[in-house]
Amino acid sequence: MKAPAPVHREGPDGLPPLREVIERYGLSAKKSLGQNFLLDLNLTRKIARLAGNLSDRTVVEVGPGPGGLTRALLIEGAKRVIAIERDDRCLPALADISARFPGRLDVHADDALEVDWPKLLEGAGPVTVAANLPYGIASLLLVNWLETEPWPPWYDRMVLMFQREVAERIVATPKSKAYGRLSVLAQWRTEAKIVLNLPPEAFTPPPKVASAIVEFRPRAKPEPACRVATLARVTGAAFGQRRKMLRSSLKQLTPFPELLLQRAGLSPEKRAEELSVSDFARLAVVLDEAGAAND
Repeated sequence: MKAPAPVHREGPDGLPPLREVIERYGLSAKKSLGQNFLLDLNLTRKIARLAGNLSDRTVVEVGPGPGGLTRALLIEGAKRVIAIERDDRCLPALADISARFPGRLDVHADDALEVDWPKLLEGAGPVTVAANLPYGIASLLLVNWLETEPWPPWYDRMVLMFQREVAERIVATPKSKAYGRLSVLAQWRTEAKIVLNLPPEAFTPPPKVASAIVEFRPRAKPEPACRVATLARVTGAAFGQRRKMLRSSLKQLTPFPELLLQRAGLSPEKRAEELSVSDFARLAVVLDEAGAAND
């Protein structure tokens, strides 16, 4: 009796399921790199669709790992994907994807924190950032992108995954415990909102915390207008001692914090979490006018 032919399973892109890819290349997630893989192609395709119509744009992805989201972005029609991956173990799996989508995937073995983004993306056309960010560098990378100059930035949209706690800090409102420096910077320069929540079970291996995807749309002209470097210094001082009144926490910036606050129309007895995003921007303007801010 003739043996049945082996069943060859493959995804809608003609590539093997991610579990097979991981097994083939020995790609166990590294905790030191903050790796947690998304293996469900239906889920990664949903995330890719959250990034909008990608047919005319370049997509930047950081930390693609074995390529779950990468494949989804390409299946959903991304014109081009530029993937930054510092884990050399993942490069063969990404090379398979590149071969399957000729001319549409560029992989750079690099540290995302050291990339010169405007230079890398020169001539790339409209850019969207879509990534399941490595947890260890997610906040730092986001701050780098939010503080980029000149503004408007080199991207026109970001769809990024964070630990749920970080996502809640990004969209937090004044007078809440989650409200802080990241909230102010993100909301001053972009319109930020949580668009999808994911349980730990969605990942391999499952992390100990839930995750969330945040969408960022850059504001063409953040208001009130101020220098982002000064805003970073003001929020750093205020939230660095968030339990103290502003007249105390801002002493590291100026010997006359009460005068500074008076000029900004703010009570010196308020604490950082009581100020709105606009309040902080106005405070940054006054600090620069006083000549007290230095990069």
